[in-house]
Amino acid sequence: MKLFSKAAATGLALKSIYFSIREAVAYRGVRDANKDITINHGDMRHGTPGVNAALQLSVVWSCVRLIAETIATLPLITYERKVVDGREIRLVAREHPLYYLLHDSPNADMTAVEFWEAVVSQICLWGNAYCLKSYGAAGRIVALDPLNPALMTVRRSADGALSYLYADARGQKQFAEGDIWHIKGFGTDGLMGISPITAGWRSMSGATATENASASTFTNNMRTAGVVSVKEFLNIDQRKQMKEKVMGAVFGDSRTGQLQLLEGGAEFTQLSMHPADAQMLETRAFSVEDLCRWFGMPPSMIGHGTAVSNWGTGREQINLNLIQYVLRAYMVRIEQGIKKSLMTPVERARFFSEYSVEGLLRGDSVTRFQVYSTAIQNSIKTPNECRALENDPPLEGGDVLVIQSNLVPLTMLGKITSTAQTAKSAMLSWLGIKEKDDDHSA
Repeated sequence: MKLFSKAAATGLALKSIYFSIREAVAYRGVRDANKDITINHGDMRHGTPGVNAALQLSVVWSCVRLIAETIATLPLITYERKVVDGREIRLVAREHPLYYLLHDSPNADMTAVEFWEAVVSQICLWGNAYCLKSYGAAGRIVALDPLNPALMTVRRSADGALSYLYADARGQKQFAEGDIWHIKGFGTDGLMGISPITAGWRSMSGATATENASASTFTNNMRTAGVVSVKEFLNIDQRKQMKEKVMGAVFGDSRTGQLQLLEGGAEFTQLSMHPADAQMLETRAFSVEDLCRWFGMPPSMIGHGTAVSNWGTGREQINLNLIQYVLRAYMVRIEQGIKKSLMTPVERARFFSEYSVEGLLRGDSVTRFQVYSTAIQNSIKTPNECRALENDPPLEGGDVLVIQSNLVPLTMLGKITSTAQTAKSAMLSWLGIKEKDDDHSA
């Protein structure tokens, strides 16, 4: 009977997981990669704000991509708080179900990097990100699936509870507050985040108009529209020969060059404004800086600026500014959202998730080992703890904290005062010679 009950429970758990994943995939939707991105998604050329239309601007694309990819590639670790010898410590909670979901693979279709890229980019563009939580038979979260923010409507009922109405081509479905993990961007009411695309559509429309003007100017090899005049009036054959033979030979295809023929002594007149008169380069440069403000992004981080701002110590300060004033806001929102929406009240007292910003040093070996050296010399970390971060095996004796003063064990600090005596004792011990008392030594 017990065996049957255990088998039934296992079957129920598998069935629950299967249907949860199937439902999540069904409501995630299918996108046509060949579809015109301006259809039903706004068109900056006509003053209509839209996320996919805004992504046609290289500045918006670069800002969103940099923020999303940087945060997505940082390790997100789940920790457990424990009290050892009266002191609170934290340990990596590898056995907690959320560790695998958040660090490795949140659902059956995505790696952690792909999932967090989608979530963070949704916060950057729509101001909100929604993830469907799928539960197993034991009530544990077994999958997190991002939903399309453009298809979600948030409502608050009379009793104060939130409900989420998700509508797509297959119809509408209403989710309870416990079924959706809602991550909000910057907002003013605490209920919904504000989309930078909607709030900044005037700036983005202006930038798009500048891009269109630039493309139009450089079309046809920068041939401006104009006219060519002759003193006499031409008949039909002469006019045809003038356009095809004379104008075509000198200017190429007259239709491409947008040239017109005027007769009777009319003079040549340029019909379009010269790029220098329109200050096109200055306008495009201003558009980059203007759009960067909507994402809090230093312009030099996306390749805009001078050599002074893009290299040397100036670049280091810009990188620090990016972490402190741009990325940190997104990371804290996610960390607090995990604790509030993905953990039970009991778990919140013991567990928490946190980004490891040190992951940004993965490509900087010099800085990384300088940090290790400082941590070891000041008794912050043991040599083996630093070796573990480099995926190196532990060494014997490497679990003892040392201090910069001769790198002696922390427990011996104050007992050993002479470097020469320490070296002498170690040498005699290694040779197997018993050290004589100072009073009887020669």
